[in-house]
Amino acid sequence: MNHKITIVCVICLVLLSSCRAKKNTVSTPDVHTVSQSSTSEAQQSVATAPVAVKSYTNVVEEYINQFSEIAMQEMKQYGIPASITLAQGILESGAGRGTLSVKANNHFGIKCHRGWQGDYVHHDDDKDQECFRKYVDAKYSYRDHSLFLTTRGRYSFLFDLSKKDYKGWARGLKKAGYATDPKYPNKLISIIERYQLQDYDKQALGSKRSKRKSNNKPDNTSLKTYTVSKGDTLYSISRRFDISVEDLKSYNNLKDTTLSIGQELYLKGSKK
Repeated sequence: MNHKITIVCVICLVLLSSCRAKKNTVSTPDVHTVSQSSTSEAQQSVATAPVAVKSYTNVVEEYINQFSEIAMQEMKQYGIPASITLAQGILESGAGRGTLSVKANNHFGIKCHRGWQGDYVHHDDDKDQECFRKYVDAKYSYRDHSLFLTTRGRYSFLFDLSKKDYKGWARGLKKAGYATDPKYPNKLISIIERYQLQDYDKQALGSKRSKRKSNNKPDNTSLKTYTVSKGDTLYSISRRFDISVEDLKSYNNLKDTTLSIGQELYLKGSKK
């Protein structure tokens, strides 16, 4: 009898342990589910949190400020309008933020081609993992762009055009097969006219940058300060008063191009 009672007790203990094990097994996924849900919400919060980013216009203006001198030097040496070179650089490189420009300093999407002995990277383009030239500095990308256009016969007719004829150059590049996009010429022309890049052609050719007079534009010869208005950027102010962006930053001890409405900028001399 005692033996039977012992067996019954053992069976009860086994059943009780089994029930507890099942409860633990059920509860564990619930804990993980809550944790994963919380993580997901946190990730969404980070992804949707407002981030202070520069406008596309500011990015392009910084690009122009950085590479305009190089484009003008290339124009003086090789005869390619600086406006065309800058517009192509902006378009091809995403104003310096495209994949190729970031990892290879390649601002014009120039592929390796036969005979290239320099460094290179692989990048998906018309085909998967095509070979593109890589440069230690973006200025060499600009030089390669000049050599690319001047040493290939299919572009030779472009050099019969006026260096001020940026529209003719834009259409000619498409005609010569530089790009397959049918809208490529219009995109270049739009960039040139939006940012007045044709002024750099005039500078490179030795004429002064055109000064656009308007009744609502004050005479910069008498002004020493300027109050920032809505829509102003350092680049637009520099063009308005014929002062370089670097000088404006120097005069006002600015570390970047960020401005605020109502901010007073010195146009002459150094801010004390």
